[in-house]
Amino acid sequence: MVDSVWLREERRGTAPLTRERIVAEAVALLDAEGAGRLTMRRLAERLGTGSTTLYWHVDTKHDVVDLALDAIFGEVALPPSTGDWRAEVTALLRGWRSAMLRHPWSAEVLGRPLLGPNVLARTEFLHAALVRAGFVGADLVAAAYALSNHVIGSALMQAGSGAAEEAAERSAADELLARRREEYPTLASRGHPSGNDWDDAFDRGLGFLLDGMAGNARP
Repeated sequence: MVDSVWLREERRGTAPLTRERIVAEAVALLDAEGAGRLTMRRLAERLGTGSTTLYWHVDTKHDVVDLALDAIFGEVALPPSTGDWRAEVTALLRGWRSAMLRHPWSAEVLGRPLLGPNVLARTEFLHAALVRAGFVGADLVAAAYALSNHVIGSALMQAGSGAAEEAAERSAADELLARRREEYPTLASRGHPSGNDWDDAFDRGLGFLLDGMAGNARP
């Protein structure tokens, strides 16, 4: 049986502690310190309340993460319907990636069922756009997964290191490849793929995916 905060009736609280305030403080904590530092005790301390009071609103830390993650998806604007499925998908995925980069922890906690209203609304938008493009059945699932994985993978890789660390890693990688040119001739001649223009790489990769999908769509 799936255990999710979205499958239980919300327990209404009164000010000063409400679900909305819990979510806002949880997002702030996650942004500042990452998913590994989130505990119910630390969240309760930041809220100025006791763990018992917090547990009246949410059962587990997983509940908090699910609520916070759905709030992040709420930052992703739903593009206007234009009739151009490719433009709509591009706008949605760019917005999703930007939200994940503002909240790097979000890419690390996507393993749980995503059943919140903001997640479902954006998933519905993506699937509806792909259906209009002619994708059905297993092809629809594969197309949606491919696009989602492109966003998640791009955000994970970019969030993994800062600019200074990235430059140092690129320099060290290029030095290694120069010494071992015979083993890795292609990489040595073109440079290690780290340190690229992340936005350009994301858009180019998305373009490749959509080009392939357009050729397999069934209008």
